[in-house]
Amino acid sequence: MSYEYAIPAVLSAIAVVALEKRVLRTGLFRSPSYWWTMGISLFFMFLVNGWLTKLSAPIVRYDPDQKTPWRFPWDIPVEDYFFGFSLLTLVLLLWVRQDTPNDPAPWRPEGRT
Repeated sequence: MSYEYAIPAVLSAIAVVALEKRVLRTGLFRSPSYWWTMGISLFFMFLVNGWLTKLSAPIVRYDPDQKTPWRFPWDIPVEDYFFGFSLLTLVLLLWVRQDTPNDPAPWRPEGRT
């Protein structure tokens, strides 16, 4: 098994967390709004991805040699969670990073830009 889908998925999540912690430092992970956004997105991911990847009648098929055999719940490949986290979090981080003193992130302490 070469895990050509699994390895980049996990590495992308690690890279996004490292980018936030070491470079951007937006404080996004401390925001309740971020976690609500992730929860809402995860709910819809369960519905859509669960339907697209169900083993009983898959619409999207993965090469089993490119990913782990782990699926949770409703046959969703665990790698999809890593990619979903990475994509959504990176977009939000870059969006928040564009904050200006006149329009700061709501969770950022006063005087800090």
